[in-house]
Amino acid sequence: MSKQEGLVKILIERRFKISFAESCTGGKMAGAIVDVADASKVLDASFVTYSNEAKMKYVHVSEETLERYGAVSRQTAKEMAEGAALANGADIGVGITGIAGPGGGTKEKPVGTVCFGYCIQGHTETETVHFGDLGRNTVREKSVEHVLDMLIKRLNKEN
Repeated sequence: MSKQEGLVKILIERRFKISFAESCTGGKMAGAIVDVADASKVLDASFVTYSNEAKMKYVHVSEETLERYGAVSRQTAKEMAEGAALANGADIGVGITGIAGPGGGTKEKPVGTVCFGYCIQGHTETETVHFGDLGRNTVREKSVEHVLDMLIKRLNKEN
């Protein structure tokens, strides 16, 4: 069983709905779930919010957060996760924002930096992972794998 099949199975068992607000992954996270039969039981809608304007419009990231912390920050990922959950009435919202490369990195936020937000039934946690400058698509794929691993771990821990 693939990781995404495992996650969909857990979500169905719990009767949980999930929604994503994706920036650097560009829909790959939702696509991973849609690859699984019965995905429609857990995913109603998701967002690709690549620009700051889209982050504000669709998942209600505040302009102040973007100005103060930047698009690639735990604070933005938190608001993306909460906004995705709220917009779709989902039990779980996930926000993913990062610098996949090849450009765009800084000393403070190098290429391969990805920030994640997980809003699970109203409780939100964030993290930043530095995957390294592995190439644009590798960073994106590793981000999807990371979310699958973290959600399975968190949801299994709650049992």
